[in-house]
Formats: sequence, C-alpha cells, structure tokens
Amino acid sequence: MINVTKTFLPPQDEFNAILKRAWDKNWITNRGHLVLELEKQLKAYLSVPNIIATTNGTLPLQIAIKALTLKGEIITTPFSYVATMSSIVWEGCTPVFVDIHPDYLTIDASKIESTITSETSAILATHVFGNPCNVETIEHIANKHGLKVIYDAAHSFGVTYKGQSIFNYGDVSTCSFHATKLFHSGEGGALFCNNQDLQNALFYHHNFGHDGPEHFQGLGINAKMSELQAAMGLAVLPYMNDIVYARKKIIDYYNSNLDFSILKRLKIREATDWNNSYYPLIFESEEQLLRVKTLLEKNNIAPRRYFYPSLNTIDYIKGKSMPISEHISKCIMCLPLYVGLKQNELKRIVTIINESLC
Repeated sequence: MINVTKTFLPPQDEFNAILKRAWDKNWITNRGHLVLELEKQLKAYLSVPNIIATTNGTLPLQIAIKALTLKGEIITTPFSYVATMSSIVWEGCTPVFVDIHPDYLTIDASKIESTITSETSAILATHVFGNPCNVETIEHIANKHGLKVIYDAAHSFGVTYKGQSIFNYGDVSTCSFHATKLFHSGEGGALFCNNQDLQNALFYHHNFGHDGPEHFQGLGINAKMSELQAAMGLAVLPYMNDIVYARKKIIDYYNSNLDFSILKRLKIREATDWNNSYYPLIFESEEQLLRVKTLLEKNNIAPRRYFYPSLNTIDYIKGKSMPISEHISKCIMCLPLYVGLKQNELKRIVTIINESLC
C-alpha cells in the first residue's frame, strides 16, 4: 500500500543511544535534559527566540487562547484541520469564519475586517499546508482593532517568509510534531512567542501553573513533552535537510508530469521559502476527485481528502456559508509524499491520475 504519508524513522541505534541518556538518568518526563536540549537545538535551527516543546500540537492552541485571556468571538478559517476550530470552542469562545483565498487557500485577509464586532477578541489563522497567511494585512487589522493574533502553524516547520521564521509572526504561533509531519517527535508540538511576559504565561500554563515546585503562578494544564518524545525529535532533526530534499524531488516530479491543463495546484505566497510539506491537488469537481480517488485506491494507493469537510459545515458549529472553502474542500486531495517513495510508484500515481482525466 502506498499511503499518503509515511513516518520518517531515523536509524534505530541512533534513537536508542539518545534514549539511553534518559534511562541512565532515570528521568522520563517533567522537562528533563533531552527536552531542554531539543528546545535549544530547535531554537537554533529555526532562528526563533523562544520555544516551549509540548506533548502534542493541539494543546498549544488551547493554551494560547487561555494565556491571551480571549473571550467572545475569534475570527478563523473554515479550511483547516478540525483542531483549529475545536480549540476555540473547547475554550468557550465562538468561531467566526472568514472564507479563504482561492489560490493560497489561507484565510482571505481582505474579508476579515467586515466580520469584526464588539465581541471579537482575536484572529486565529492557519498557514495552510505551510503556505503563509497574508501576515502583514492581518497584523494591520489586529493593531487597528486591538485584536490578538494566533497562527496555527502546524504544517509550517522550517518555513520562512521574507527571510524570517514564520513562527515569529503573530502574538503566538503553534506547531505540530505529529508522526505524520515534516519534523516529528512521534507525538508533540510547540509554542512560539516573542513577547517575554506572554512567553512566561504560556510556560506556566503548559505545566499545571507551576512557578517552582511549591508555588503556582496561575491556572495550568499538563502539556509537557516527555523525554521519550524528545529523544525521537533529537534523532530526526539531523536528517531534516535530507527529508526536505527528498520531498522536493517528489514534488518536482508531480509538477513536471501531472496534467495541469485540468488540475490546479497550491500557489505558494511570494517571498516564501516553503518546506515541501504536502502535495494538495485541486480537481475541477468533487465527482472528478472521487473518480480518481477510487481508481487510486483500487491500485493500493491511499491519498487523503485534506481538509474535508469545510469546518463551517460541521454539526456542532453550523456556521454561515463559505462558498470558496466549501468548494475547495470538496475538490482537494493530498497525494502521497514521503521519504522513500520510489520513482516507479510516482509514475504509477501520475499515470492513473492523468489517464482518469481523459
């Protein structure tokens, strides 16, 4: 089976050697040496001033909402993974959807301002497939109306925009280190913030509110990364250049051989150094997509409808109609993309797709 993704696993002896350090210290969680080392290495690799490693990529969104004391309405995108929206609802706020740009697939910043009300407290936008939002316009709107900005940057590891890490934008950025992601720690994630006071609040929120072993600075939750997760991250990180290069070669093959007289691909925002994290393909219709998907699956190839459905259509929200997001979500599908995908497998994928379009 050719799956849409495959977890990159570093050499097991290298992972075991790192893991042994935790065993030798008998220190498995509560921000041990491996977590601290991973944070240090990630700060250097990503060129960011601060990072808090977490146990997954969803809790950072919830912690960001809590630390910013957001209430009422949060403007967000309908085209993202469900965690973007569910985190807003989970924290007792109301998601207000703004439709997406048809090419970049990120929130359409030109439509944000018209949705702001007296109840609006923040904008939570997703860098979709690692493609940056229009961060300048969003920042301008946020400053004008006194709003906070959170970026769901789950897909954005290693992305730079105008020469700096995409994680440096907004009040808070979050990332996922899930096993399916470009960089991973099995499960995991991170919080990024440039404001030191807010960074301190994020930190105590992620550790039960602790301010030392016997004191509490405030309300908190357990979002700490374990030493076991950090060991995987430390084993994967040295291979990032190889991972990105291998994925770029696959993307170049798709770009050179798929029939783009009918199909459409993601447009990467100008001034972006993209990370080759996903390969979304946009079909002319849902019927066309389903026909291709069925043929691929009959040939033991498993693409993924990602993101589907449009979040404004989920039952517990039922937001207003978002025509572009609803159309894109029905017509978009991610193709297999991972280290180790063979040339003959790529050729088979492309041939099936192109022939099904005739």
